[in-house]
Amino acid sequence: MSADGKKGGPLVLVDGSSYLYRAFHAMPALANSRGEPTGAVYGVTNMLRRLLADYDTEYMAVVFDARGKTFRDDIYPEYKAHRPPMPDDLSIQIEPIHAIVRALGLPLIQVEGVEADDVIGTLARAAAAEGREAVISTGDKDMAQLVDRHVQLVDTMKDAVSDRDAVIEKFGVPPERIIDYLALVGDTSDNIPGVPGVGPKTAAKWLQEYGSLDAVMAHANDVPGKAGESLRASLGHLPMARQLATIKCDVDLKLAPGDLRRAAPDAARLRELFSRLEFKSWLAELGGANAPAAAATPATTNAKYQMITDMPALDAWLARLAQSKLFAFDTETTSLDAMQAEIVGVSFTDRAGEGAYVPLAHEYPGAPEQLGRDAVLEKLKPLLEDESRPKIGQNFKYDMSVLANYDIRLAGMRYDTMLESYVLDSTASRHDMDSLALKYLGYKTVKYEEVAGKGKHQINFREVPLDTATAYAAEDADITFRLHQHLWPRLKETPTLVKLFDEIEMPLVPVLARMERHGVLIDVAMLRAQSHELGKRLLELETEAYKLAGQPFNMGSPKQIQEVLYDKHKLPVLKKTPTGQPSTAEEVLQELALDYPLPQLILDYRSLAKLKSTYTDKLPEMIDPKTGRVHTSYHQAVAATGRLSSTDPNLQNIPVRTAEGRRIRQAFIAAPGYRIMSADYSQIELRIMAHLSGDKGLIHAFANNMDVHRATAAEVFGVAPDLVSDDMRRAAKAINFGLIYGMSAFGLAKQLRIERVAAQEYVERYFARYPGVREFMERTRETARRQGYVETLFGRRLHTAEINAANMNRRQAAERAAINAPMQGTAADLIKRAMIVVDAWIPRSGLDIRMIMQVHDELVFEVAETAVDTARKHVRAAMSGVATLSVPLVVDIGVGGNWDEAH
Repeated sequence: MSADGKKGGPLVLVDGSSYLYRAFHAMPALANSRGEPTGAVYGVTNMLRRLLADYDTEYMAVVFDARGKTFRDDIYPEYKAHRPPMPDDLSIQIEPIHAIVRALGLPLIQVEGVEADDVIGTLARAAAAEGREAVISTGDKDMAQLVDRHVQLVDTMKDAVSDRDAVIEKFGVPPERIIDYLALVGDTSDNIPGVPGVGPKTAAKWLQEYGSLDAVMAHANDVPGKAGESLRASLGHLPMARQLATIKCDVDLKLAPGDLRRAAPDAARLRELFSRLEFKSWLAELGGANAPAAAATPATTNAKYQMITDMPALDAWLARLAQSKLFAFDTETTSLDAMQAEIVGVSFTDRAGEGAYVPLAHEYPGAPEQLGRDAVLEKLKPLLEDESRPKIGQNFKYDMSVLANYDIRLAGMRYDTMLESYVLDSTASRHDMDSLALKYLGYKTVKYEEVAGKGKHQINFREVPLDTATAYAAEDADITFRLHQHLWPRLKETPTLVKLFDEIEMPLVPVLARMERHGVLIDVAMLRAQSHELGKRLLELETEAYKLAGQPFNMGSPKQIQEVLYDKHKLPVLKKTPTGQPSTAEEVLQELALDYPLPQLILDYRSLAKLKSTYTDKLPEMIDPKTGRVHTSYHQAVAATGRLSSTDPNLQNIPVRTAEGRRIRQAFIAAPGYRIMSADYSQIELRIMAHLSGDKGLIHAFANNMDVHRATAAEVFGVAPDLVSDDMRRAAKAINFGLIYGMSAFGLAKQLRIERVAAQEYVERYFARYPGVREFMERTRETARRQGYVETLFGRRLHTAEINAANMNRRQAAERAAINAPMQGTAADLIKRAMIVVDAWIPRSGLDIRMIMQVHDELVFEVAETAVDTARKHVRAAMSGVATLSVPLVVDIGVGGNWDEAH
C-alpha cells in the first residue's frame, strides 16, 4: 500500500537536566563489572525509551544545562549558591548519557548563558507560533508556567500529563500565575527568596483573592497576622524573585523547531554503548554485541533490495518463495480506496535485510520498460492463492481487496503485523508500519511524501521513478518481515493473546474484506429529498435562533456563539476552554439548554447540519460507479476496546433515536428480490456484566427473560414489577447503563435532573440489591491498578496506562475505562466471533445471503426473499451460540425493505 499520511506530531522537548538528577536520585547505585556507575544512565535512557514509545513524532530534542554561569547569576549572585557541587558518581555519567541521546537519533542542545528551561521555553513558544503543539517532558514545577493550549507537560516517572486544568488542580492557580506563585513561595533549591513562612496554600489563596503578584503587593497592608508582616518585609525582593522564576522565552537560538528532526538511531553505536554499560536486555533487543547492523536497523546500507524487470529474475524469486516457510508480501497502488486502486507494483521478501520490487505500471517520461502486469499477476496467482503457503502482511485486508480486482483470491494470510501489534497492546501506539518500525525496530522508514511529494504537488505512485520506488516498496516488505520477527515472540509469551490473534483477529480479515467489497445499495432519490428538507429546516432554525439572539450570527462559529450566549445574553459560564474562554462544547450547551431555549436551537442546528454534510449530501457521491453501491472501510486496529470502526461512510455514527437518523437508515435498501435482515444482540453489555460479576440478581433477571430495567427498578425502588412506573424504569435504565460506563452519582443526577443526594441513594440501593456488581467494579479497579490492564472474557488485554496517575481526573477516567473495558471488549469479541461463524456458514448453506454491515452489536444482511425464514433461524442460532455465558445470549432479528424497517 503506497499512500501514507505524514506523521509530523508534536515537538517533544525533553528537560535533560531534570531527567539527569531525577534518575540519579531515583535509581539504585547500579554499576557495571568495571565499577563504573550506570544508574543515572539507565534511568535517563529508560525514560527516553518510554517517551519514544509514547510519542510517535518526527520532532524531538533533549536539552541540557550548559556549564558556567547564566544571566540569573548576574541578577542575583546568590542564585543556586547553596547547591552542592555535582557528585562525582553523577558527573561521570553525563558523557555516556549524551552519547546515548545522540545514538538514539535525538538532537542534543546546550546553550551557554541560559538554562535548559529557557531554551525549552523559547522552542515551545516558537513551535506554538508555527501552529505546532509542544510536549515538555520534565519533573520541574517551574515549567508549569509554559502550559497553554499548545503546550503540555509530561512526567514519565509519574506517568502524568499536565494541561491547564491539571496545573490549576496541583497549584491552585492557572499557568499564567505560576511565576507569581513561585516568587511568593520561593525556591530553596535555587536559593530564590520568597516570602518567609508562606507556603503553597497561602500563596495560592492570595493570588486567588487578589489576582496577581502586583495586586498582592499592593494589598500588603490588608493582609493580617504574621503572614502579612512577612509579606511586607519581602516587598523589596519580590520583583527580583519573579524575574528569577521567569523562564526566558526569547533566547537567541541558531535553530528553529523544524530543525529538530529525529534521525535514524545508530544501532552500531547503541550496541557499543549498551555493551560497555552492560545493559544486557537492551543489547539483546539490538541483536547482541556482535550482531550485524541490519539486525536493529532494517534498511541500512546492508539491506539488499532488488528491482525485477525481467522474467528470469522474477522466476528465480518465485521459485525461492515457493520453497520458503514464510514470506512477506505487499502491493503498491494508485489509490487508498481498494475498490478503485490499480496495482503499480508488488514487493516481497523471505528474510530480513533483503527484498524485491516488481514495477508493473510506472508511467513517466523516460520510464524504463517493465514486466506486463497481467503476466506477472498470472505467475503470482498460484502462490498467492495457495493456503498452504503462509504469508506476512501489514494491513492484509487492503491487499486482499486490491488483488480481488484482478481475480486473485489471496489465501494463506498467516500473520498481519498491524494486528500483531494491536493484539499485543491496542493503546501502545498507532499500528501503521512507520510507527511500528520506529517503536519496535528503532528505525525511521522512508515516508510516502519523501518519494511522492505532498499537497498539491504530490504525484501518484505510478509516476515515482523506479529506483526510488524500489527502495520504498522493498523496504515495506523487509520491515513487515522484521516486525513479525520482533512481535510474534512477544505475543507467544502470552498464549491467550496468540489464541485471540489466531481465532478472532486474523480469521476476521477476509470476512471484512468480503463485506466491504459487496457494499450496500443506497436510495439516492430519498437522500436528495431529505437533504433538501434538512436544508429548509436549517434555514428555519437559523431564523428562530436569530430572533432569540436579537441578531444574525454564524451558527457554525464557536466564537460568535460565545459572544451571543455569554457577552450579550449573559448566560452562566459552566466551563471554560484551555485558553480561559467560555466553552460552547456540546455537553455545555446541553446543560444550558435545560434552562434556555437558544442553546437547544444551536444544538439542533449542529446535529442536522452534520447529518446533511456527512450523510444526505455525501452518500450519493460515494457510490462506486462499477458496482452502484457504497463500500465502507472497516478498521480492526483503531478502537482500544477491540470494537470495529468504519469510515467513508462512518456507519457507527448514524443516529437511531432521531427521526432524521432513521430516515437516513431508510435509504440503505435491499436490491429487488431481496430483503434487509438485521440481527442485534439484546442488551449485550448488561448480560456480560451479569456474567462477569456473577451477581445472582442480574443473572436471575436475564435467565427468566425479565425486562431487566423493570426488574432493576423494582429492586431499587422496593416495589412489585407491575407497579414500576415509566419514570422508575427510566431511572433504572440510566443506572444500569451508567454503571457500565463508570457514571458517578453526580452524572446520574445530571442525566435524570434530580438532586445529587437522591441519585446517590439510587446508586446505593442498586449496589445493595446487586452486591456482585459492586464487588466486580472494585475487583476490576484493583486488578487494573496492580497489573496495568484488564481482560475480556476471551483474553484481550485492555491497558489502563493512567490508572495510577497523580492527576485525579486522569486517574478517575482510567478507572471508568477499566470498568467498562471488559464489557465493551467482550461484546466486541462476541460480535467478531459471530461474524466469523456466520461467514463460514453462508457458503455451506447454499442460500442467497450476504453479510453487508456491522454496526455496534448488530449484523446486517441482504437476503433473497425466498431464504429469509431459513436465514433468520440459522443466524440467530449461530450468533447466540458463539459463547456460553451464565445468562442467555439473545438475538433480536428484524426484516424489511430497508435498514430502518429491519432494525
